[in-house]
Amino acid sequence: MNNSLLIFGTEKFNNSLSEIKEFLNFSFVFYNKDTFTKSLTQTINGILVDSDFLNNIDILDTIKNLEDKPLLLVKNKKFISSIKITFRDTIVFPLSLVEISNKVTNLIIKNKFDENSFVKIKEYVIDKNERKLKKGNLFITITEKEIQLIELLFNGKKPLPKNIILKKIWKYAENVDTHTVETHIYRLRKKILNRFNDENFLFSSKAGYSI
Repeated sequence: MNNSLLIFGTEKFNNSLSEIKEFLNFSFVFYNKDTFTKSLTQTINGILVDSDFLNNIDILDTIKNLEDKPLLLVKNKKFISSIKITFRDTIVFPLSLVEISNKVTNLIIKNKFDENSFVKIKEYVIDKNERKLKKGNLFITITEKEIQLIELLFNGKKPLPKNIILKKIWKYAENVDTHTVETHIYRLRKKILNRFNDENFLFSSKAGYSI
């Protein structure tokens, strides 16, 4: 697996996870109170936090600012209500290896699903599940083809001509003459302009279309 799990905890806590590490075959990134740094440069799929580790203000602030809230390993259920953080899941003692395995695996699966479901385009976000293009509190509903069109143009290193767009999205032969691309571009531009008042999301030139 290429999954990595960030762990905040004591050395004793980290050592107690050795069996889990072997069982899950994850890549673990471990921090204790002496080695902790605010600069988290690793690509993390999930976070596991020992509740005893949350009395450090810097660590608590870092966890609060993380976009993907961690799994919390707690000693008792009363502890959960005392922390003003919304955790994705909790593991409460007594616990089993299977329980930890299932919850950590589900967290990583959920993170990977979210990574594939939300795409940032400039100051916008595409929500593929709801088929929406969002900017702040505003959104428009877009079609599956419009999602594919936006992603294709955004990922293109240069403007894409109509024949390439047709081939990539509609699987048309390059010599097919159709106004499909122009129609979709026109409708998408109109929706974005009406809702976001943005005339500079999609560009067209002699070389083709771009974002």
